[in-house]
Amino acid sequence: MPTTVRRRCPPAPRAPRLRHVPRGDGRLTHEIDPDDKRPQDACGVFGVWAPGEDVAKLSYYGLYALQHRGQESAGIAVGDGKAILVYKDMGLVSQVFDERTLSSLVGHVAVGHCRYSTTGSSRWENAQPTLAPTTEGTIALGHNGNLTNSHELADIIARRSEGVSRDAVMRGNTTDTALITALLGSHPDASLEDAAVDDLALLRGAFSLVFADESTLFAARDPQGIRPLVLGRLERGWVVASETAALDIVGASLVREIEPGELVAVDRGGLRTRRFAPAEPRGCLFEFVYLARPDTRISDRSVHAARVDVGRRLAVEHPAEADMVIPVPESGTPAAVGYAEASGIPFGSGLVKNSYVGRTFIQPSQTIRQLGIRLKLNPLREVIEGKRLVVVDDSIVRGNTQRALVRMLREAGATQIHVRISSPPVKWPCFYGIDFATRAELIANGLDTEEIRRHIGADSLGYISLEALTESTHVPAGLLCRACFNGEYPVALPDEALRGKHALEQPALPLDDPADAAAAPGPAQPMLGQQEPVDAADGLPVLVGGAGGGDALSRP
Repeated sequence: MPTTVRRRCPPAPRAPRLRHVPRGDGRLTHEIDPDDKRPQDACGVFGVWAPGEDVAKLSYYGLYALQHRGQESAGIAVGDGKAILVYKDMGLVSQVFDERTLSSLVGHVAVGHCRYSTTGSSRWENAQPTLAPTTEGTIALGHNGNLTNSHELADIIARRSEGVSRDAVMRGNTTDTALITALLGSHPDASLEDAAVDDLALLRGAFSLVFADESTLFAARDPQGIRPLVLGRLERGWVVASETAALDIVGASLVREIEPGELVAVDRGGLRTRRFAPAEPRGCLFEFVYLARPDTRISDRSVHAARVDVGRRLAVEHPAEADMVIPVPESGTPAAVGYAEASGIPFGSGLVKNSYVGRTFIQPSQTIRQLGIRLKLNPLREVIEGKRLVVVDDSIVRGNTQRALVRMLREAGATQIHVRISSPPVKWPCFYGIDFATRAELIANGLDTEEIRRHIGADSLGYISLEALTESTHVPAGLLCRACFNGEYPVALPDEALRGKHALEQPALPLDDPADAAAAPGPAQPMLGQQEPVDAADGLPVLVGGAGGGDALSRP
């Protein structure tokens, strides 16, 4: 009988495994041009109360419309009357949420947020909405703005939370938003609405808030109304958003702006409003210049119409003999249209913008970095060659971008370049929610217009006057914050040592006990795709999806 011989085959070699592959986090990076970062707004907020509607998807589309206000992280919290579930992660709105995630967020009230950090580092723990327990349940809160009395609020919370360390109160969060959330949740015998009326009066600085408990939607705006916040109506509910453009996207009709110093609440009993502070309106002028979408309305004025009018006035104040007016897209386009209309010089598109530059985790090599602005803008040689150009941009921060732009246009064949700026010289940093350069880095703080012209290499340079810009908004000068242009801050600033983006990350906060600070470990970073266990400190479930300079005014 023949025997069968079985031969053992050697195991196949194991394929090499990639030990670590970073994924794109969607955050806009300025590494391509690290020396000339654009002004960045703090955040976009969105809230909806609409029984019977898919409030998670409404919030998603609302945040999508507000993506320009913050690209570092995004989150949505939804309440169903019994509990609140929040999902947040680092990245763009479209990267954080998908169909499966949104379908898990079921309820009738929602709060959404997209963030650009102005207080606290850009990390998962600082993503919003933030959570805190209350006597009646849970609060989820989103914030656009920046407080100027964070350390005073930290002291108040410390007195109300005797024996509780800062880490336990803040849950690893180092933002002023977490302070507001903890403050509202620290009233032992008051409803959330009553606590808000009492505690919002303690805040100083800029804050447009959208927050909710399990059943009720709230919205509030600081007494100066520095950051925008609007109220909209759905067929079966209400919407609150940073800009009217977000209302348009979700099919809501504009009702009005949330008034400075006003608290609005929406629940099954309807909409009600209470005042926590007298109104002292000082809306941000830079919203008209750059921050807001052109299809937004502020103070009943179209932002696009205001920017076009600025361009017309700019042509009167600073005329030029030229063959074509071209914008620096996209923010310079409306003013360029107005300049062309008023001057009679033809409007043209001489620059093509790459809209996707920066949305990557890949750091550019030195060779790529040397290309500089060409990664963002590329000239159309056949359009501009042999022509005298008026180039319209919205602002100059450090001047490096404009200098590279002028050089690039000359290389493409422009014979003359007349730069026109649709805002006055930016000389002062913002402490109310815009991440500007420090005062020492602002080119207009140290150089006059002629010196800036020579620095950027233009044939001429003209800025719109502060008076003309203000008139274009149709808002009286006394009702606007123009601090970045004239240094007149409407809300008192904290001491120099307490200013800056990372002020709440300093270990010596009054809220800390030194022994607690020494013993408390740092917050753990959640693993990708892992659901965080219920926090023992406050019992709040969190669904996890992923992992201005302090001395600005004293520097020369």
